[in-house]
Amino acid sequence: MRLAAFFSLMALSLAALAAPKAELWERWAQSSQNKVAIDHGAWNDFLECNVKAGKDGVNRIAYGKVSKGDREALNAYVEKMQGVAIRTFSRPEQRAYWINLYNATTVKVVLDHYPVDSIMKINISPGLFTKGPWKKKLLEVDGEKVSLDDIEHRILRPIWKDPRTHYSVNCASLGCPTLPAQAFTSSNMEELLDAGARAYVNNPRGARVEKGRLTVSSIYVWFGSDFGGEAGVIEHLKKYAEPALKKALVDVRRIDDDEYDWSLNDAKK
Repeated sequence: MRLAAFFSLMALSLAALAAPKAELWERWAQSSQNKVAIDHGAWNDFLECNVKAGKDGVNRIAYGKVSKGDREALNAYVEKMQGVAIRTFSRPEQRAYWINLYNATTVKVVLDHYPVDSIMKINISPGLFTKGPWKKKLLEVDGEKVSLDDIEHRILRPIWKDPRTHYSVNCASLGCPTLPAQAFTSSNMEELLDAGARAYVNNPRGARVEKGRLTVSSIYVWFGSDFGGEAGVIEHLKKYAEPALKKALVDVRRIDDDEYDWSLNDAKK
């Protein structure tokens, strides 16, 4: 058992080392006291019409059934957001902006390449050994080309330093924290982040304890440093756990295994 635990720990450590680090892109650190709200109504309308809640706790989109009008509205929204002088807005507005732009662009990428059974198969990122769309400069914001990885790892994570960021950006996969059926705004941010944390932590794909062994989503391994390391992850799980899971976590001292399902969050039916 000790040897098995050692190899498990080594595997988790290697996975964490391979994950993108939070490294601030200084260009986007600027903000203002501008109280004007950015309009995310078009994205909110798209979500309300197309996000379907599953009995397994995963929200899905029927990509093959998204109407022409909804696709055009989504494309127009992504285009409009690229024209926003985001550095002139307040921090709360910036946060909602980047989250919504990330999620809307991800959905757009899937629609542009559909049918596909996993976003990992949309291999448009530069480089021989890269998978998925995350490293491709899909956007141009304020004259600067920006990728999905840039938004998550060079803007959202290093500026806000909030582990709940991982419950807000959606990678169109079943293993990912669920895509909310409404857009993020500066006013609903805290509510949606906490709701996302509770929903994911208490779903088996987020965390589960079986015979005293803790299996977590790979997110908690890849980005464990955002949660304060292994001990921090466990405390985070306890914070948001419902009674049954919280009781099971009482004597847990380490992460035994991790897993992630890259299958597309497609509501085909």
